[in-house]
Amino acid sequence: MCGVCDRIQKTLKGNNKYFVKELQTGYVVLGDYQRFKGYTLFLCKTHATELHQLEQPFRDLFLHEMSLAAEAAFRAFQPEKMNYELLGQGDNIHMHWHFFPRRKGDTPVPGPVWKLPKEEMYADKYLPSDSELQEMKQKLNTELEKLLQAE
Repeated sequence: MCGVCDRIQKTLKGNNKYFVKELQTGYVVLGDYQRFKGYTLFLCKTHATELHQLEQPFRDLFLHEMSLAAEAAFRAFQPEKMNYELLGQGDNIHMHWHFFPRRKGDTPVPGPVWKLPKEEMYADKYLPSDSELQEMKQKLNTELEKLLQAE
């Protein structure tokens, strides 16, 4: 099972403390490590590796919901810029979007977050406490609800 499928199974069983909200095409979750405060992901419900592998109605809704999740993260965490990334390389990579809230000076040299060393991106000091995580989830969920109600 791929890592994203595993995370979705944990979510369905109620064992993913980073889970925020289920949408029609995917799951909104906070990133485990919050080197960039408000780092959010949108996990596709369908195990596909490319957008073109999704049926068009599902793909259109997936992209729409992705943009809602990113906008909610932007509103909740108020960065100067939001970076959107749909990455993957290798076999069996389950599609998922990364949303990185960016602020001036948040990296030593301007550029993609992935230029940071892994030790920096995944340092234990960036694991949110339970109370911090609950506050972040509440902020993100509140903004998602506002956007969904406005549709």
